[in-house]
Amino acid sequence: MTGGYLMKSLIAAAAIAASATPGLSDPNPGDWSAVVAEAAGQTVYWNAWGGSTATNDFIRWAGDQVKSRHDVTVEHVKLSDTADAVSRVLAEKTAGKDQGGAVDLIWINGANFAAMKDKGLLFGPWAQSQPNWGIVDVDGKPAVINDFTVPTDGLESPWAMAQVVFYYDSARLPEPPRTMAALADWAAAHPGRFTFPQPPDFLGATFMKQALYGMVADPAVLQRPVDHVDYTAATAPLWEFLDGLTPHLWRQGRAYPQSGPRQIQMMADGEIDLAISFSPGEASTAIANGELPDTVRSFVMEGGTIGNASFVAIPYNANAKAGAMVLANFLLSPEAQARAQNPDVLGYGTVLAMDKLSAEDRARFDALELGIATLSPADLGPALPEPHPSWMVQIEQDWTAKFGVAK
Repeated sequence: MTGGYLMKSLIAAAAIAASATPGLSDPNPGDWSAVVAEAAGQTVYWNAWGGSTATNDFIRWAGDQVKSRHDVTVEHVKLSDTADAVSRVLAEKTAGKDQGGAVDLIWINGANFAAMKDKGLLFGPWAQSQPNWGIVDVDGKPAVINDFTVPTDGLESPWAMAQVVFYYDSARLPEPPRTMAALADWAAAHPGRFTFPQPPDFLGATFMKQALYGMVADPAVLQRPVDHVDYTAATAPLWEFLDGLTPHLWRQGRAYPQSGPRQIQMMADGEIDLAISFSPGEASTAIANGELPDTVRSFVMEGGTIGNASFVAIPYNANAKAGAMVLANFLLSPEAQARAQNPDVLGYGTVLAMDKLSAEDRARFDALELGIATLSPADLGPALPEPHPSWMVQIEQDWTAKFGVAK
């Protein structure tokens, strides 16, 4: 759920890349009792997407919990683009500020993680030293250790699972289109009733990657960097699809919603009938919060939809590394994971393995009602792996050149 594209400044910064080995003053992740002791009294500046009231409320709750349990204060630095936090860490590195950085924890994945890892901007490895790492479903959810094909190598900790779904108002759209070709036909017959968030918003870029999955001759090419394949040939069907679709979008593609949550308001207001989400429980959560009518339902495209994990990572120069690790470990707790999965809260998928939990902790999840618009795991179907981060970067740039409108 982290947005943003690979900043030009990051690409140009290869000359200053350095190893992210812990400094002498850094906490030792292998001595967790010392980590907890050092964390007491620290303030963690968690740079995280701030575009959703439900997400902001969850972060506030998590902060309250680690404050009461560990005397760690959490300040949510609300981002519209994760790349803003990445650029800040890069600027500090360029200026030689290798300690006392302004960013302690980042909600991150994809191209932003790949860039930070490549440029030596991350602290670690630390993730697998967390006490709660032992209950993470590494075998069943390989995305928790491979971020958009890039091995995490202990430099980031997962905290939520996501998979693309589409949601629609069944009162206005009895049977939704379940392939991209059918979507194009439906949009042409119902102009203005569909849109997607404007790239570089991550959800808008995800819509294009999802469309590409159904069009590329060999999906395996998506797992390789774009400069290792025939990118032009692979993406030609995508641009042909978008050429046909764009004039039939909301406002004829001359304007786009700026975020995923904006789609909820548009559907509630009757402006659109169909929307994309990266959270299978988002529609149910919106219904529970009174933001959508109870006629809204979710569906997935034939052939599967893209799935990934959300992570938190600690910059190499973070001021509160111990506090950041304590917060990350709490996010992996059954209590926090069950709360995040509750559709009345977030409706996110868990990264935990149910067979590794105690009976009491499993009961937290068993007691959850997934929600009226949430698909069962069987109906959700297979999760397609995220393409290599370079695909998102290049597709965003090309879309902006071809279709981009001023924000």
